[in-house]
Amino acid sequence: MALVSTSSLATSAGSPSASEGVQFVGLAVVWGTSFLLIKVAEHSFAPMQVGFGRALVGAVTLALFAAARSQRLPRSPQTWAHLFVAGALLNAVPFALFAYGEEHTSSILAGIWSATSPLFTLPVAIALIRDEHGDRRRVSGLILGFIGVLVVLGAWNGLGKTSVEGNLLCLGAAASFGFGYAYTRRFLSGRPEGSLSLTTAQVGCAALQLAIVTALVTTPPHRVHADAAACIAALGVLGTGVAYVLNYGLIRTFGATNASTVTYLIPIFSTFSGVVLLHETFAANQPLGAAVILLGAATAQGRLGRRRGRPPR
Repeated sequence: MALVSTSSLATSAGSPSASEGVQFVGLAVVWGTSFLLIKVAEHSFAPMQVGFGRALVGAVTLALFAAARSQRLPRSPQTWAHLFVAGALLNAVPFALFAYGEEHTSSILAGIWSATSPLFTLPVAIALIRDEHGDRRRVSGLILGFIGVLVVLGAWNGLGKTSVEGNLLCLGAAASFGFGYAYTRRFLSGRPEGSLSLTTAQVGCAALQLAIVTALVTTPPHRVHADAAACIAALGVLGTGVAYVLNYGLIRTFGATNASTVTYLIPIFSTFSGVVLLHETFAANQPLGAAVILLGAATAQGRLGRRRGRPPR
């Protein structure tokens, strides 16, 4: 999963349409299956190399989109400074942490942990952004979504044989997403540059950060399998490039906190792909937890009992 620089697209929230609902689910599918791709990519690449490859391919993909739309990179040093921070919070740190985490835990659990990022977004967004408010409905929806995550995880049984280290790394990645989402809304919203331009620069900064660290802590792989290379390409092109373009409409429609609740759908698709393609363990409590997660997402977005003419923030 990855998030984008919000720019002007984050400033005009409106009522979601049917096409935006399809976009919402489609984005969850792309990001949900990303955890499967990370797992397979690690058959040939070290975790840091997976993160770097994803960022590099993603930056190139976004640059092609930006060139096709005649969008230029930012020129302001202040903007680049904020993009450097955003690139670390939304790309470099979570890309690396999820890859390291999946060395010790399943792609299913990694997807589940990613669903907690709105819980980190909410308090930061309230503190930094004037039009973000923690009303009872939104807080209740986020709490309900987190309860659903715990149900999917089967928290009453403890972590069992799962790695505490792996789960903490994935939770740290989700926290980085949450902080980064609010940061970009606060410091990059309203910039004159186009959102695609800002996002291209952001992911480019992340690729540079990861390139430096990767060169310092890893050695080239001895053998690269075709499926692992294909997964790196898919992570960059789809999970980082195309997904970011899809995410623009969600940010514009839902606002920073509610758009981030797309992560509540990710465990459904990470679980499905993990079970079907990787033959990972599927617990009986996970469908129930998934339903609770969906209910929490709908509540936070105001889809339940929303008054007409009152769009979600």
